[in-house]
Amino acid sequence: MSMSPAAGIAWVLYANDGRQVLKGSTKHSTNPHITKCRSSVSFLLQKSGNRAAVKKKKMQNGLTVAKEQPRVTLYVILTTAFLSLCFLLSLSSSSSSHSSYIGPDNIQPDPRLFPSSSKIAADTAPPSIAYLISGSPGDSRRILRLLYATYHPRNRYLLHLDSLSTQSERDRLAVTVQDVPIFRAARNVDVVGKPDFAYQRGSSPMASTLHGASILLRLSGVWDWFVNLSVDDYPLVTQDELLHILSHLPKELNFVNHTSYIGWKESRRLKPVIVDPGLYLVEKTEMFFASQKRELPKAFKLFSGPSFSILSRNFMEHCVLGTDNFPRTLLMYLSNTPASLSNYFPTILCNSNLFKKTIINNNLLYLASNDTSKERYHRLDSKEFTEMVESGAAFARGFRYDDTVLDRIDHELLGREPGEVVPGGWCLGDSGSNSSSCSVWGDSGILRPGSGSDRLERRIVELLSNDWFKSHQCISE
Repeated sequence: MSMSPAAGIAWVLYANDGRQVLKGSTKHSTNPHITKCRSSVSFLLQKSGNRAAVKKKKMQNGLTVAKEQPRVTLYVILTTAFLSLCFLLSLSSSSSSHSSYIGPDNIQPDPRLFPSSSKIAADTAPPSIAYLISGSPGDSRRILRLLYATYHPRNRYLLHLDSLSTQSERDRLAVTVQDVPIFRAARNVDVVGKPDFAYQRGSSPMASTLHGASILLRLSGVWDWFVNLSVDDYPLVTQDELLHILSHLPKELNFVNHTSYIGWKESRRLKPVIVDPGLYLVEKTEMFFASQKRELPKAFKLFSGPSFSILSRNFMEHCVLGTDNFPRTLLMYLSNTPASLSNYFPTILCNSNLFKKTIINNNLLYLASNDTSKERYHRLDSKEFTEMVESGAAFARGFRYDDTVLDRIDHELLGREPGEVVPGGWCLGDSGSNSSSCSVWGDSGILRPGSGSDRLERRIVELLSNDWFKSHQCISE
């Protein structure tokens, strides 16, 4: 076998019969692996050429080349191995540059939002919230509106369209997020690529919530609270107002409505044995109920409450990554109950000596309607709107898409324009050449709370008063 180098950067391998076996080029490569291989290949080509010249000279002089032939073959084999290695390295380097749909991982957030020169200590910096925003087919616009209404550069957002949604709808949502300059600059909004299938009942909503929490824990190590929002939810205060109030509270607090009372309604959600098809099927089917029922557990005390809650990062790490096996034991127990999510977090909190003193029996949610179905939807009048605002809640639940109440919340409480994020202390205005009202950004650590923080502060002070706080904390009834 013989070899012909071309200009030091292109190479061709020929068999003894003159047939071309392999060729390639390392010309103009900027890959460090290719550069290193190029020098090695050049050296081997040179050595191989020298050996071939010696061989030719010896043949002309009538000398035998039987001893030289194995050495030449060895250099050809080594050269081929190096060229193959260079080819594989070039493939791996080119494929890795296209592995992320959002962009390369080494791109950092805009330094205007997170200036490195900031001298704010970590314990005095504003907190951060991780939001999981979930929806079903056709909910992309509702997810985006909720994202705009709750957005702040310091927070983290994970958008989830369940598995009943099409991949094209999921892709359009990701592209839309990438087209918003502030989302792209802060790099704090992600879309779940491999979604979960979640019924409103059963254990699949619990699995989906824990899945989202684990992703958020992996994406960022700086957020302090976890909030799971559905498209029926909407904020009643700006994020500057919410973060301002939370900055004065211990980061271990958990806002969870809970009770240990098990009446006939609660028994209907706990004693039946069901099989949630969302755990093993890809299409929606009826939930399977077993004929037998089971007794309530005696190894631990069950607590229940609404699925909405504001949970600390420490507690979420305990549920997902903790060494205590009780969260996993409870997960197995609740996997066959009709209402798992409403029991999971309250039960873990109140059965843990580490966390039961951190729970506040209020989730800061105002329930605007118990039923969001089209036929039985309850529309808020002016009196009820005032009652909702004065409740001091941070969020409300029970809205339909494009409800006029949402427009009123945007205008009167959030100061948000259609298709825009809520302006905060980080928003310095528009650049004049951009239609966005927040195209000029400043330090995201600067908060600009409004009247909503006063309402929320009154509510928090009321909840933390000694008489109420302790008398409503994990009480066995």
